[in-house]
Formats: sequence, C-alpha cells, structure tokens
Amino acid sequence: MAQLIYELGGLRSVMHMASDSLNWQCRYKDITHQGQEFLQIAIYITTKSRQSRSHLYLCCMLTTDEYIRYSRHIAIPSFGKEGQLCLKQAKVLVVGAGGLGAPLLLYLAAAGIGKIGIVEADTVDISNLQRQVLFDVDDISQSKVQIAKSKLAALNPEINIEVHESYLTTDNAEEIISQYDIVADGTDNFPTRYLVNDACVLLDKVNVYGSVYRFEGQVSVFNLPDGEGGRGPNYRDLFPEPPPADSVPNCAEGGVLGVLPGIIGSMQALEVIKIASGVGEPLSGKLFLFDALSFTHRVVKYSKNKETSITELINYDQFCGITSIQDMSEIKEITVTELKEWKDSGKDFQLIDCREQYEFDFCNLEGELIPLGDILQQSEKINKDKDVVIHCRSGQRSATAIMQLQQNMGFTKLHNLKGGILAWSAEVDPSVPTY
Repeated sequence: MAQLIYELGGLRSVMHMASDSLNWQCRYKDITHQGQEFLQIAIYITTKSRQSRSHLYLCCMLTTDEYIRYSRHIAIPSFGKEGQLCLKQAKVLVVGAGGLGAPLLLYLAAAGIGKIGIVEADTVDISNLQRQVLFDVDDISQSKVQIAKSKLAALNPEINIEVHESYLTTDNAEEIISQYDIVADGTDNFPTRYLVNDACVLLDKVNVYGSVYRFEGQVSVFNLPDGEGGRGPNYRDLFPEPPPADSVPNCAEGGVLGVLPGIIGSMQALEVIKIASGVGEPLSGKLFLFDALSFTHRVVKYSKNKETSITELINYDQFCGITSIQDMSEIKEITVTELKEWKDSGKDFQLIDCREQYEFDFCNLEGELIPLGDILQQSEKINKDKDVVIHCRSGQRSATAIMQLQQNMGFTKLHNLKGGILAWSAEVDPSVPTY
C-alpha cells in the first residue's frame, strides 16, 4: 500500500538515504488516486550495511502551467519532473530578507519551492537598495516581509508564501522553524546564527548557511541527514565559540560590495534546491570560501566534534558577549537633547566618535574620531579629568568602547550617547544624513 504524502519530509529523507547508499533504484509511474493525478515513486535501496529497503510514495502531480513554467528544469535528465515535484512539496524558511535573503527568496520562488516562509521585522531603507534587489525606491519605509510576499507572489502565484513579521528569538524559534524542512540563514549577526543552528539541531532541520563581509563570502550546509540515521556537522562544529563582541562588524559598519550578497545568496538557493530535490552533493562538512577581488575560492573540510552538545536554546546575546554591553547599569548615558544643551551652553566636555573613517566622512557631530578598534591604543587622547561623550551610529559600539575604557583604563567620566547619530538626526538635526 503506497503512502500518500503531501509534504516533502518522508520522500526527501529517503532520497538522501538513497544518495548515500551502496545501491539504489527509483521508478516512477503516473496513476490516479481518488480522482486526482499523482506520481507514484518507488525507491529500492541497499544501504552500506547491506540492508535492503523499499519505499513507495504518491506525490502530487504538476499542473499544465507548472510543466510550462518549469520546463527548463524538467528538461534536465538528472532532475526532470521528479525533481520538480520534490521542490513543489518542499517547505523552506528564509531567516532575514536582506542582502542574502533577497536573492535567496527570488530564486527559491522562481524555482517552485512549494512553501516559503520569511522571518523579518525590518522595514526597507534607502541604504538597502545597493544590494537588496527585491526592493525599490517605492518600498522605502515599508515592511520588508509584506513587500517580499507581494513581489514573490507576482513572480510565482503557484507557491505558498508565509510571513513571520518578527525577529527570530529563543521564544519563537522552535515554533516557527518546526513548520519547515529546510532553513536558509540570511542573518548578519552571531547571536541569531547560533540560535538558528541550535534550533535546527534540536528539531532535525537542515540549515543552509551564508555570510558576507566586504569582498568575501562563505557558504555551507549544516545538520544534513547522513543516510544512516544521523546528521552531518553543524555550525558549532565549525565555530564552537563566537568571536569577541563587536570584533566583526556587520554590513552597516564594515561594508559589503553590493553584488556579493547576490552571489552568496544564489549559492545558498542552489544548495536548498539540491537538498530539496535530492540531486547533487550538498556542502555538508565543507565550507566554501569566496574572494570576490581575486575571483578565487577554496573549500575547507570539517567534521563533527564529539564534544559539541546542544540540548536547549539559551541566551544568545549573553553567549556572544552582548549582554554585558547592553547592561547600561554600568554605563552613564546622555540623550541627544541633553548633548545639544551641553553644546549650546558651552559646557567644557570632549566628544569622541568611535565609528570608522568612512562613516565619519559621510556625517559627523564634529567630534574627534577614534575608531572602536583603536580606542584602547589611543586612550591617551581621551581626557580623564572632564566629562567625555562617546558616540557611534546607534549607541552599541560606543557602549562597547566605554566598557573597554572603564574596565581596562580606569575612566570614570564617560557618557554614552543614547541612540547615537541616528537619534541625533531624528530628534535634533534632520539635516544630518543617516545610513
């Protein structure tokens, strides 16, 4: 008796087991079941342990319009109608609709992934348009997930698009991720990367990872079924510990070449499609490293670490060293309106800008530039005898700078500008541009 499936999970796990087995055969037959047309898939497997298994499935057929839409896929002998049917039944969650998420979503929708989920809480900003090709100027200040859903539906009305208009947190991660088979991580911060990884491990979901920085990108596949009932390496096997807080800037702080997320995001889409359709060899246990400047790449192999243990979701801000930075009880704060009063009254104080040179050149509050990475080495430039205000773009890096100076250099009169230059532009002087 055939097992009737409307979801990808069972068939995909069998296909992965088959691809990693000693010998396997797959036979197909068009049949009618309860008045509907289906594809009967019979998979016969001999595993590495010499055990023989057979699996029989009935899968929803493609419509006439889908045959035409996906004809270039179906024409590929090793992909064909069967591969397209697997995509139709796949459920993929994309975390983040930014630089990586934009090309990911476009190509997954175009490829015919049956259900696509999007996790994002941000709105479109003009600075996004340099790389986030899903959006245009008419979308500025609007919800990214709602705009994405509309544009993806226009691209392919045959698929189902679910939006989760929130940030992924320890409170909602398992509930959201449990609804999907594959997760594509398009985030740009370490707490969320570890959260996505751990939730995928706990829920037995595949995690397709990508990251970009300036001219370089990375791609890998985590937690892939190994064909013998186990799972491949995960993010913690590759990066057991996060880097020091704020040692690796995000795109807004460190910059990224606009085309690079398109390249890496497309590679992530490729890995998702390979996994969902059961074709090719995914990047499990391999980290693909791409250098756009030299147009070279290398692949680093890695394996599972027996000491890696994930039993529950944790406080990822604390794990990544961010909680102490955000604990403002140890840091004096000053608002932008208070800073304006200090300026207008002629108060004797020092203003330090801890951003990067290119940020300072774009807009500044006429403070003295000492980038965060140089703050301890150049601490002699900071006056210990009078009030000092340190600011950055949003208040995060300046809080880090103050923590470092207080803990290592004994400063006591430092003040963090709450909200940074963004707050100054919004509340004091709109002529100061934001980014």
